Amino acid sequence: MSLNRRQFVVSAASGLAAVAMPPWSYGAAESESARDIANDPLRPQFHLLPPHNWMNDPNGPIWWKGKYHLFYQLNPHAAVWGDMHWGHAISTDMIHWHHEPIALAPTPGGPDSEGCFSGSAVVYKGVPTVIYTGVQNAPRDQATIRDGNDKQRETQLLATAEDDNLLRWKKLDTPIIATPPAGMAVTGFRDPCPWQEADSWYLAVGSGERGKGGCVLLYRSQDLRHWEYLHPLVQGKATGRTDANPVDSGEMWECPDFFEVNGKHCLLYSTEGKVYWTTGDYDRSTHRYTPARQGVLDHGAYYAPKSFLAPDGRRVLWGWIPETRPQTEYAAAGWAGAMSLPRVLTIGQQGQLEMHPAAEVKKLRGPVQKVTVHPGTPVRQKLAALRQELRVPLDFSSGALTLRLLTAGNVSWEMTVDVSGNVVRCGKVNFPLPSLPWPRPVLRMFLDGSVIESFIGGREAITSRVYSLKPGETELELSLAGSRFVEIRQWNLAPISADRMTT
Repeated sequence: MSLNRRQFVVSAASGLAAVAMPPWSYGAAESESARDIANDPLRPQFHLLPPHNWMNDPNGPIWWKGKYHLFYQLNPHAAVWGDMHWGHAISTDMIHWHHEPIALAPTPGGPDSEGCFSGSAVVYKGVPTVIYTGVQNAPRDQATIRDGNDKQRETQLLATAEDDNLLRWKKLDTPIIATPPAGMAVTGFRDPCPWQEADSWYLAVGSGERGKGGCVLLYRSQDLRHWEYLHPLVQGKATGRTDANPVDSGEMWECPDFFEVNGKHCLLYSTEGKVYWTTGDYDRSTHRYTPARQGVLDHGAYYAPKSFLAPDGRRVLWGWIPETRPQTEYAAAGWAGAMSLPRVLTIGQQGQLEMHPAAEVKKLRGPVQKVTVHPGTPVRQKLAALRQELRVPLDFSSGALTLRLLTAGNVSWEMTVDVSGNVVRCGKVNFPLPSLPWPRPVLRMFLDGSVIESFIGGREAITSRVYSLKPGETELELSLAGSRFVEIRQWNLAPISADRMTT
């Protein structure tokens, strides 16, 4: 697919032993490359990412023994997709992170010999447990990844933590779900999402069928080891497209995330390069979910999100921010991908998914600067650092607000929020503003190196990647069309690492 999530690149170092690998470190041969990465102005400074190489999907976020643990898809050998391991970071506030040794690595000859794909974490009988998708080579008639190559089989696997720091994991030798449902010609079979309901455990797995559309398969278990297939939790519709990769055509739904929040149910899934949210009704007697409302979670560079329930009851979501530049460029840069800021999810009275950055992000703020923008009189300022937060009030009397980032006089990025015109325009992307009432009638924009996360009205979001910015040379311009001035609040945000390599 266009995001390269499944573009498997076999590394010469694939098949490493499935034990905790050494923590991140650099030898003498890597020191020059490490310095280049540390000094790269495009590399985010307050978003989580590994010291180097490729990152994609967040996996298994969990709160355990006073710490947040976040795992993620990692290629420890190159800044391109391939040789999937589970990276691991811990935090006490979801903002400042400490890198830990790799948690899961492919087992030579095992069911995950070609990659430890995405999954989830739960606590079962007092033991942190992860359920994830393993990939191994297989004959074409046993393949489940239908991407034109059709040579790899996905199975669902389980591992349990052997220590309270979640550094050592013991894998079951055999899959807990070895094959898709009988008689089903799946377009994919991955990314398990478990939850507990009454006295049973349930598991959603992303899948689909050609000519029928994407779907989420539902399983039930009493012990997390033995699973019974029930039926599709929800079934999509045929798209009429015949792309070689069914993810691109919408006939494979990746990374399903099913959960309850403030008494209502939500399903997220990723396909066609987008993340879709749905809210609707879940029948606990039939175990079927009926979507009632749907939308796009983020209109930009954002994919494969994963949520968890924080200890204070908040539903918190992370997503993968992929690169949008050519592979030759990010491979040469030595790093690719970043984790989004944590987002808190709720469901409004109209069934609309609502989200906003977690309050912990405010810890990064320096002194506030207030900027007044009058209609017809643009305000421009040079940015000494590419670490900024802007907060702009939005109402129907303020007119259209335009934010621009200019480098050497050229527009690098531009977004217009036109409240009266009911539209947001950002580059080539246009989308309508959320219907009233807005839970948060503000625009919040976070700039971090080459990443820009923008939140509009508490209901819409767009994540941008911009590679032409330069600290000390890039300018922020704010302009307003309308009859009323707007007061904007702005903060410089602190980095979470002194050298962009460690946290």
